[in-house]
Amino acid sequence: MRPEHCVTRNHIAVWQERVLPSGPARITFGMVLRGSLLPILVWSGAACFAYFVYNPLVATVLGGLFTLSFIVGFALRRMAKHSVRCSVYGALGGALDKSMAGV
Repeated sequence: MRPEHCVTRNHIAVWQERVLPSGPARITFGMVLRGSLLPILVWSGAACFAYFVYNPLVATVLGGLFTLSFIVGFALRRMAKHSVRCSVYGALGGALDKSMAGV
């Protein structure tokens, strides 16, 4: 895959499409985070709720699940010959996107 085409909207779909540029363009880390505000708030809220209501161990398990989904997404993208940057952005966007499936 050519490096100049790796980090484009064609390869990384963040949760809210409205923050993306209209055509193929390089995606910044800020765009990935801005497009994923709702999933980030849901993950953070669930971790805080679990920490205060149940136990810090439960919040750690939730963080581990998120980290595991990020690592799997990163590894799959690297095996598909994406760049490291594209893999990081895609794994973060993918983990947040897949966690909000059905919402």
